[in-house]
Parts: sequence; C-alpha cells; structure tokens
Amino acid sequence: MASTEGLVPITRDYLSRYYDKYPFAPLSDDVSSLTSQLLSIVNDFKEVAPLSPAESIVAQEADHHPHKIDENMWKNREHIEEILLLLENSHLPISLQEQSAIEDKEIVLILGELKHKLQKTLKVLESFQSKNAENVFNTVMTYLPRDFRGTLIRQQRERSERNKLAELDSLVSSGGSIHDRFALLWKQQMERRRQLAQLGSATGVYKTLVKYLVGVPQVLLDFIRQINDDHGPMEEQRQRYGPSLYSLTEMALSIRLFILLCWGRYEAKNLQKDIFSNLEQAIHVYTSEMERFISFIGEVFANSPFFISAEDVGLIEGRKTDDFRETNIPAGKTHEVKLTVESVNSYIAWDFYLVQGKMNLDIGFSVEYTSPSGEIIMILPYKRYESNQGNFCTCMAGSYRLIWDNSYSTFFKKYLRYKVDSIPPVTESSGPSTTDAEA
Repeated sequence: MASTEGLVPITRDYLSRYYDKYPFAPLSDDVSSLTSQLLSIVNDFKEVAPLSPAESIVAQEADHHPHKIDENMWKNREHIEEILLLLENSHLPISLQEQSAIEDKEIVLILGELKHKLQKTLKVLESFQSKNAENVFNTVMTYLPRDFRGTLIRQQRERSERNKLAELDSLVSSGGSIHDRFALLWKQQMERRRQLAQLGSATGVYKTLVKYLVGVPQVLLDFIRQINDDHGPMEEQRQRYGPSLYSLTEMALSIRLFILLCWGRYEAKNLQKDIFSNLEQAIHVYTSEMERFISFIGEVFANSPFFISAEDVGLIEGRKTDDFRETNIPAGKTHEVKLTVESVNSYIAWDFYLVQGKMNLDIGFSVEYTSPSGEIIMILPYKRYESNQGNFCTCMAGSYRLIWDNSYSTFFKKYLRYKVDSIPPVTESSGPSTTDAEA
C-alpha cells in the first residue's frame, strides 16, 4: 500500500478554514446596476415587438441559473461566443453594415472595441479551464503507483479525449450551433467527472483495473468518490464563491439578450447612439470583473488542499504489494510466462525487479508473439535489466511469451519478483451521470 503519510482527509470544515484565507473582494456594484439597466431596456424592446421563438429561448435562461462553479464557467463561454457572433459584421443590422451615416460608423467602431475585449476574456477563460482540468488529473495521478496502472489510466484518458474531440468536430462539421456545441461540451465534462468517480470506486470504465488499484491511498479514492456529495467539500466552494460567479453569468446573459433584441428591432426603434453607452459600460465591467474572478479562483484552485503536492509514490513502494510473484532462476536457465490474448487492443503489462544481494545483477528479458502458424514475432527485443516495467497494446490476438533469461550466467541464480497480466480493452460507458464533480 502506498504511503498516506501527510495526507489529510479533506472535509468541508477543513476547506472552510482554508477558504477563510482567500476572501473574494465583492464585485463592483456596477455589475448588478448595469445588469438591471440592460434588462430594463430589454423589457422596452419587448414593447416594440413580441419575442421571436429564438429570443424566447434565450430569455428563458434567466430563470434557470446553473449551480455548479464549472457549469457557470462553461455557460459564460457560451454567452461570450454567442455575443461575438452577434457582433460579426454579417449579423449587424443592415444600416450598421452599410454605415451610411457618420453615427453608424462610430457605433461600428465601438462594437469592434467591445468585440476585442470579449475575445481577450474568452481566451483567459479557456486557458483557466484547460489548466484546471489538467491539474485535477495530474493530482490524482501523483498518488497512483508508478507502474502500468497509471500508464493505462493515462492512455485511457488520452483515447477518451481524442474521441471527445472527434465527436465535437463531427457536430461542428454537420452545422451544429454554438448552443449545440456547448451542450455537447458540458455532456463530455460530466463524462469526465463520472470517470473520475469511477476511478475512486473502481467501477464502470475502470472495472477491468479493479485488482490493480492495490497501492493507491484509500484517502485519495474516498476523496475522488465523495468530493461532490450534496454536502461534500465542493459545496463549501460553491457557497463561498458561487454567488459572485452567478452574478457574472447573469450579466453575460443580459448583454447577450440586449444585443439580440436590439438587432431584431434596430430599424423599427430607430435607436440612437446613446443606448450603446449602456452596452459599452456593461461589457467593460463584465470583462474586467470576469477576468478578476478567474485570476482569483485560479489561485484558490491551484493552492487548494486537494491540489497538494504528494511525495512521489516510487517503484519500491508499489512493489511492496502482495500481487508480485517470486521465483529463483538458476544459472543457465530461463523463466517464462505465457499469456493468451483474445482481443486486439488488449494490454500486456509487466513490472519486475531482481532482489539484489551484495552484487548488482541483471537478467535478460524479452517478449514474443507466436502466430497460429507457429511463426515467432519479437515484440520486445532481448535486453538485460536490473528492473523494468512496461506495457504495450496488442494488435494481434493469440499467444504471447514473456521470457526472463539467465542462460548467460555460469554461477549466479537470480531472485526475481514480477507481476504480469493481460488486460482486456477498456471501453467507455455512456450511462447517465451519477456524480456532480467540479474537478
């Protein structure tokens, strides 16, 4: 079992004391006042013409605020991208596209500056999400024994991410909207959380790795599994910092709704330049406050107790587990393990080392595949090691041999400790979400 020395079970009370050291300075009062002003103007727009079906869908979002921190982050990204689309020249009202009047040119210039501010904030938000996701995964991996278990989980994650990217590319290629894309992104995010929780309980996508979780600190598995219980640690984070983010999400929606309804009634209302001063001020406040919040919450996440640095779980710690076998290989002899693989894309994994005496010794090691016709194909060429761990993904079903060779030795027998196995292909589950992880 890997050492849990220095690991503290993370509770909500523990996080509460930690967050006391990270108070968030309240948002500017302009956030609420400008949001109210924009929504008041939106109500005026409704008097000019009733809401279209598309406008109604956006307006209804005001009654359904996301509760989770990261869901709000995704929703802000969606609103920003929708606003940027509305600010594209092809989506402007005809009179603004033609810029027939001096006033129109001034408005278009203002909109261009606002677009630049939003693009900058969007990049900051995207960078935060990317770094945070990587930090969470790397933190979990820090506590896993440094053998093929961690490698398999990392490889599974890489395959999963490639599949998610392909799914997203397919949606975009088929003409999916911004809303469709973010609905898929959120679904994929929930799948990441589900898989993280499955690692904690060794179920679902990781069920074939259950017996390999020996050596993982139980406190880590418990944390992964329980982190997002209704009254779990993350609820403290939501209560501390959620309200400010919820206000920014509402502000982004009000900006989007303002522009959407404004463009739909621009000609009929004969809007003047002064109405855009509200929009200009709102976007300035939103982008500056949103970037301040992201910078703050990024620091909190990076230093949170569940992102603490662990002592490296070294190979020796992993090798103290009971799943290692031992054998003596006499001088001039070999030791073999035969594995039968039934499916391609299975993994063959090994970890071995010699129990050294007064002299440092090594042993030859190789991996071979025997085809149905009896042909022998070298998978891992012969090489001498004191220790080694590795794995490979099979491209052929059939018989494999792992060979430890002490035939070159005239006098010394070798004390070998090893573990090997064939692991079937790991496939992703697609069931409903059962966890609500923020990480």
